[in-house]
Amino acid sequence: MTKQKIWIDTDLSVGMKRHTREGYCDVDDGYAVLQLMKSPEVDIIGISAVFGNTLIENAYGLCQKMAGSFASNNIPVYKGAKKAIDLASVESNEAVDALYDALNKQKMTIMAIGPATNIGLLLLTYPDVKSQIEKVVLVAGRRKPTDYFNIGNQGNRARDLNFDLDNNAFRILFENEVPVVLCPFEISSKVWITYKDLDQLDDGSPANAWLTEASGPWLRQWQELGAPGFNPFDVLASHFIIFPGDIIFDSLNARLEIHPDDTLGNDNSTGYKQYLICDKGPGYPVTYCYDVVKGYHDKLIRTFLD
Repeated sequence: MTKQKIWIDTDLSVGMKRHTREGYCDVDDGYAVLQLMKSPEVDIIGISAVFGNTLIENAYGLCQKMAGSFASNNIPVYKGAKKAIDLASVESNEAVDALYDALNKQKMTIMAIGPATNIGLLLLTYPDVKSQIEKVVLVAGRRKPTDYFNIGNQGNRARDLNFDLDNNAFRILFENEVPVVLCPFEISSKVWITYKDLDQLDDGSPANAWLTEASGPWLRQWQELGAPGFNPFDVLASHFIIFPGDIIFDSLNARLEIHPDDTLGNDNSTGYKQYLICDKGPGYPVTYCYDVVKGYHDKLIRTFLD
């Protein structure tokens, strides 16, 4: 069996406290990385860190942690962008250069589950390599600006963070006509991880024990907002790579539009932001994932059990 060649670009934040406000960071990126590490279907060529859910130093350290502890240091790790692309001063970095070298050796799929900054910098710095990218799988997008990312039942709305943190990176991907797969909130909102799942996942293996322990505080935050569990956003991207037949998707067109900022609340009419809109209208062709097959939850859990 020929394994898929995969590059992981991630803003890993498992177990970290937020650096901008109270509370803990997302853990779902850890689920996505670990699912690929456990899969016999893929060959992970490299992992690059990017800023996003946490500072680049934290993300880079966690990438090293996962590669060292759960992949026997067999996957090289590289430090990437610490901030969004500055079009007035485009600079490469260690991760971008390593990704370029890897793509020169083989075609690859890139799972980019943080801001797409490193991938945008790659295409700006080394545009000749884009034909080596089989596809980029990202976590972002929505059909309408009023498709809110509701968290719990208390009026809390999440940002489309990966897109919001670097709009230009997504625009660069589209304009370079790189094949793009989007796994947006629409699909991840249909999948829940609860304490029952954490108990099942904690099977005694070091990787699962580490991930489930860090998931406890994150799950409690969601429950405090009135949610039954948490949505594992990024794992829909890794699952699409391994088992695309478990994911229901459509061919849509993506474009950037400006609308009122849905995270500011109804009392603020002066705040606006970019949205990544996907529908049958004009735009760049994307594969838009929006649902999972029957029995998906059990299939997902089984991929983590040794």
